[in-house]
Amino acid sequence: MKKIVLTLSVLCFSFFYSQKNQNYLEVSYGSICCGPPSDVPVMNYITQFQKKNKLKAFEIYEQSGLGREGEFSFYIGIDKLSKTQKSNFIKGLKAVVKAQNDKRNESRDGIVYFEESAPVTQSDLSKKTNITLYKKTK
Repeated sequence: MKKIVLTLSVLCFSFFYSQKNQNYLEVSYGSICCGPPSDVPVMNYITQFQKKNKLKAFEIYEQSGLGREGEFSFYIGIDKLSKTQKSNFIKGLKAVVKAQNDKRNESRDGIVYFEESAPVTQSDLSKKTNITLYKKTK
């Protein structure tokens, strides 16, 4: 009986305290008049980064319902990246966001926001509403 309880407690402990992301990068999509911009450039970059570095899929959450025109945010888990991977990922993400914002029509296209110096923690994320695990749809 003691072995069963001990085994069960070890399994429960490992399940509940397994390493999960605690820090996330936020990428927000705002609108000016005609809806937010596409998330395709950012998602393509994330997919390419995963393949190039042979990583498992990133933990990505989506927060929807942030405005009348469909504004939304992504929260990308970065804890499983090494320091160099993290800096390369952030550098590339900044470049993708900048390129997407440079190509937009300022009078009607929405804007993508990314602030690397303001990571979101798991506790901050748990306080937000309308958060779902991001699933790519075609």
